[in-house]
Amino acid sequence: MKERSKPRHEIRILGQYRTGAGIKRDVTMLDLSETGCRFYEKYSALRRDTPITIRIETLGPFDAHVRWVDQGIVGAEFANPIYGPVFEHIRDSLDNQNWKPPPQ
Repeated sequence: MKERSKPRHEIRILGQYRTGAGIKRDVTMLDLSETGCRFYEKYSALRRDTPITIRIETLGPFDAHVRWVDQGIVGAEFANPIYGPVFEHIRDSLDNQNWKPPPQ
């Protein structure tokens, strides 16, 4: 398995993704690194290698592609790393650790 280049940080932040010119879908971000994220979408129709754009709260869009999907959890890799100070702002200021995904 490929080792991560940047550590992931658990977060709970509202976000959105969009495929191409498709409709925006609201999601909850579960963890974040400068190079990728994991988010929850109970009824995800996303597939591996699908290009998407991601917004985290009001920040973005960040170009990404789906790396994997497993039982409503989606892993995505950003096309370009999130700029350090922007990443730190997201991690330190926007996080809502009290949120939990609904039971499946």
